[in-house]
Amino acid sequence: MSEMKALPTNKKKSASPVAWIAGGVLFLAALVVLVLASQLPAAVPITAPLAWLFSLSSQQTMWYITRAAGLTSYVLIWLSVVWGLAIPSKIFDRFIKGNFSYDFHEFLSLAAIGFVLLHMIVLLFDGYMPYSLTQLLVPFLSPYRPTWVGIGAIGFYLTLLVTVTFYLRSRIGMKVFKVIHYLSLVSYIGATLHGFFAGTDSSLLSVMGLYASTFLVVVFLTVYWIVMGILKSAEKRTVAQPVAAPARPVARQTASRF
Repeated sequence: MSEMKALPTNKKKSASPVAWIAGGVLFLAALVVLVLASQLPAAVPITAPLAWLFSLSSQQTMWYITRAAGLTSYVLIWLSVVWGLAIPSKIFDRFIKGNFSYDFHEFLSLAAIGFVLLHMIVLLFDGYMPYSLTQLLVPFLSPYRPTWVGIGAIGFYLTLLVTVTFYLRSRIGMKVFKVIHYLSLVSYIGATLHGFFAGTDSSLLSVMGLYASTFLVVVFLTVYWIVMGILKSAEKRTVAQPVAAPARPVARQTASRF
């Protein structure tokens, strides 16, 4: 009998995680636009929401931009830390492939650095409280709350260091790469302290809720990561221990009497 070739089956390809994320972002953006449009009176021109949203008619445009960039960079740093804690814990393995997890983790770090740079550069052109380049780059030289602004600068440098190691992993080795990546937690704590104590929006209930909720998530994932690491180490030690050979029974010697 001749060998029968298997007929190709038409399998539907599942959507990639990037497509799901992009679709969710577009859906949320469309929802926000619809909500804003529904709140406008009929006589208000279409350019009014744009002027309100982007502060086009305000003299504090730079101040609004730097505040928005600061909050955005904080959220991105938080997402990067959460993603970094989720990768070794394998929380997202059921939904997202490993290669995408590493690439997305790197993308979040780069995006966070971009928004931090925007947050800093805009302050150079702020008319209310302009900063010099030295005050931005050197910690604790800020005219406004120097301690907390300086902590934020140190956190930014740590984020830079961690992100650079993505491209030096083959040279520095995986062990050094992991040790340096532990600094991302210190960077996140610095960003949190900077935002909470130096941010002008920290008194708002929504911003306080943002800081509290994101911080609790990081605490939970950190504890989960530490506990799972301890359990895995204990399991490896148990497997590595040699199994003791069973003791041989000692034969009883009986003396016969005659």
